[in-house]
Amino acid sequence: MQFRILTLGDLIGRSGRSVVREKLSALIAEQSVDMVVANGENASGGFGLIEANAKAVLAAGVDVITSGNHIWNRPETAGFIGRYPNILRPANYPDTLPGSGRFLFRHSGKGVKVGVLNLLGRVFMPPMESPFFKAETEIAALREEGADLIVVDFHAEATAEKEALGIYLSDKVELVVGTHTHVQTSDEKIIACRMGYISDLGRCGSFVSVLGFDAQQSIHGFLTDTQQRCDPCKDGLVLEGLIADFDVETRRCISLKRIRI
Repeated sequence: MQFRILTLGDLIGRSGRSVVREKLSALIAEQSVDMVVANGENASGGFGLIEANAKAVLAAGVDVITSGNHIWNRPETAGFIGRYPNILRPANYPDTLPGSGRFLFRHSGKGVKVGVLNLLGRVFMPPMESPFFKAETEIAALREEGADLIVVDFHAEATAEKEALGIYLSDKVELVVGTHTHVQTSDEKIIACRMGYISDLGRCGSFVSVLGFDAQQSIHGFLTDTQQRCDPCKDGLVLEGLIADFDVETRRCISLKRIRI
């Protein structure tokens, strides 16, 4: 049996939510997508995630929302994330925080169980438990829960850290996708003839912008060496991500295709 998963790059504020709402359902139908994972940590004003926006993203066709270092930017997130098992915060945050870093998605039609794991990098990022060690325990838990396939969203700054984790997990999971840098990379590959990988999915938001944010604000900051507002740009919206096909019986990724719509 084959199974197709679409993973989407960081949603940037209202712009990201809008392009997902307008384009995702048609893409799912045209490409026969079985499951959608999207990073939503920037979906509310460019930083954080509020409940109303999370509901809108799920209603647009996203099955699992992952996140990263901005997930706690909105104080209300801690109050609702525990009620949505398919909204993840990085698993290597302290276990005392609300929410979970993993989720087991069950496809009602095909009966396939897909584990989704969210991890946060440590290079150029706040101090955090090792994503390498945490990945092993979380992957074991997902397999124990019956996962046929496992997808990892590694929200990290350094490409070296992303590639290292990808190769480290190449015999343990079926897909590792990078998020956080908001620039889609062209290094999609299948490692060890079984695991799909890409360093960064890109973004859902403005294409001609600074990481999806207003270019003039960013330029002014560089010219003056002062901190500036970062408002999501509203022009030239794109939806970026990766479509991956899997052979469920052999637990192998068999094809990858980058998308930009």
